[in-house]
Amino acid sequence: MALLSGIRRVLGGTSTGRLLLAKDPFCAVRSSPIGLGAVRDFTTKLFISGLSRQTTDEGLRAKFSEFGQLVEARVVTDRISGRSRGFGFVRYATLEDAAKGKEGMDGKFLDGWVIFADFAKPREPKPPPPPEEPNPHGLNIQKTIGWCG
Repeated sequence: MALLSGIRRVLGGTSTGRLLLAKDPFCAVRSSPIGLGAVRDFTTKLFISGLSRQTTDEGLRAKFSEFGQLVEARVVTDRISGRSRGFGFVRYATLEDAAKGKEGMDGKFLDGWVIFADFAKPREPKPPPPPEEPNPHGLNIQKTIGWCG
């Protein structure tokens, strides 16, 4: 009986689940219909790829502000040369503005290049560095490359 009610609950649930309010005002979280917990679904931050090397923060802000109130527009630049790395991020005040910005600019031209807009995914945490293995002889050996004389 419990198995049948579980199957009915899974089959009767919607594919998108129920929208819940999150503590972070820049994302919406949906609950999984099979009870797997909350899954990050949308964010007000858009990932913009295909940017020209000449695209600036101001140019990105000017083009995307047509679709709603922007909180942030940033082109990711190379540390050494200072030129665009070809992608950036735009953050809107609301989810509706972000959806309008994505629909309005995905596949459009900016500074002569076709750009693509998609909802940004959270950065995955870096794994911790592997622990150093102790020397089996109990000695701390300093490795030197070349001749020291």
